[in-house]
Amino acid sequence: MSFASFSDFLAMGHHGLYVWTAYGICLAVLVLNVAAPILARKRYLQQEARRLRRETEK
Repeated sequence: MSFASFSDFLAMGHHGLYVWTAYGICLAVLVLNVAAPILARKRYLQQEARRLRRETEK
């Protein structure tokens, strides 16, 4: 598929809104799939550190 200009590329034959929204949602899901385990691990390590501090204070 060939486009005459960058504007035509973004418009995607009048389907640009659908195409770019789909790409955006896909990118958001991919970012969440990477970020969620990283944040969960960080939260888990913080909870374990708190638990260990409480146990050593007793």
